Amino acid sequence: MVDSSGLKVFGEGEWKVRKHGYTKRRTWRKIHLAVDADTQGIEAMGFTTNSVTDSEVLPELLNQMDKTVSQLSADGAYDTFSTYGAIEACGAKPVIPPRSNAKIRRHGNNKSPPLARDKHIRFIQKHGMKQWKRLNDYHRRSLAETAMFRFKLLFGSQLRCRKFENQFTEVAIKCRALNLMTELGMPDSYAA
Repeated sequence: MVDSSGLKVFGEGEWKVRKHGYTKRRTWRKIHLAVDADTQGIEAMGFTTNSVTDSEVLPELLNQMDKTVSQLSADGAYDTFSTYGAIEACGAKPVIPPRSNAKIRRHGNNKSPPLARDKHIRFIQKHGMKQWKRLNDYHRRSLAETAMFRFKLLFGSQLRCRKFENQFTEVAIKCRALNLMTELGMPDSYAA
């Protein structure tokens, strides 16, 4: 599963922004995490400026992974044709909800094999989004959001370093520490 979130470099707190608005000096970085659904460990990490889209980082995350990926779940921010291509190139099944205004790219009269995104759109049109999520185990994507929550809860949502290279190192160390804590302290849970 893949998720991303922002980390503040400098700027006002959230209360001050809501109350008085923000000033020019407000900078964020984005952290992108690829999380294993079984171990809940971070398998790959990307770190970018806030101008980079989520789908641009996905091929880099896939290259970092040592394990074979059978299914990759992500939110709607990753709904691009390049993302689907990168996921299918590594042999994984993409599970990304299409946008509400998504159009089918290859229709039934085309001799090429249907695109995974087109299959998703057709299924959702026929059975609904709820059935699509249930069929594809889309709800497990929340484990990536939980990993991001653990990251921010333990280490905060603000970076200490000012240089981009040092910020990358800071985030990489925090991800490694989070993986160690997850390995040591994750409870075993069983279905009743």
